Amino acid sequence: MRLFVAVVPPDEVLDELAEHIEPRREAGPEIRWTDRHQWHVTLAFLGVVPERRLDDLTEALADSAARRDHLVLRLAGAGTFPNPYAARVLWAGVEQLRGDLGKVASGIRAASNRAGATPDGTRFHPHVTLGRFHRPTEATRWIRTFDVLEGRAWTVTRLQLVESHLGEGRERRPRYETLAEIDLGARR
Repeated sequence: MRLFVAVVPPDEVLDELAEHIEPRREAGPEIRWTDRHQWHVTLAFLGVVPERRLDDLTEALADSAARRDHLVLRLAGAGTFPNPYAARVLWAGVEQLRGDLGKVASGIRAASNRAGATPDGTRFHPHVTLGRFHRPTEATRWIRTFDVLEGRAWTVTRLQLVESHLGEGRERRPRYETLAEIDLGARR
């Protein structure tokens, strides 16, 4: 099972993001735009996890999340990975209005590791992937286009443990399946 833990914005936030992206899609044929169902903030990418670890992992994630307060986030700004002059990924930023998403992610990563699902180890940078460039691209115009993005705030009360089914979605993209919803702050 290929797993990750994520924050999925609510429908009204995704609606705003879709409205912002839609008129720009045709202007960006060099970008393979992500689909709405793929928009999330990855807290921990766990890679391939044996199915026998699923119960222990879910329990460990729930224990970690229960100790954290609810968060208030909003989508704001934009950027690229690895950099604006050889961009491969265009993303929307995530602004933290209340709480510390980094601490939540650290706790989730530590809990995953203890449960035998080792996270990939990349530095946490909260974002929502908007699209991927077909080849490294100078993308400052795209950053300027999305840097004006300021979405509505939302309260995060739960996280999702998601399985990624590679090649099973539209145009051979991943299909995501939520395996568990994990409450934040259940012990507070």
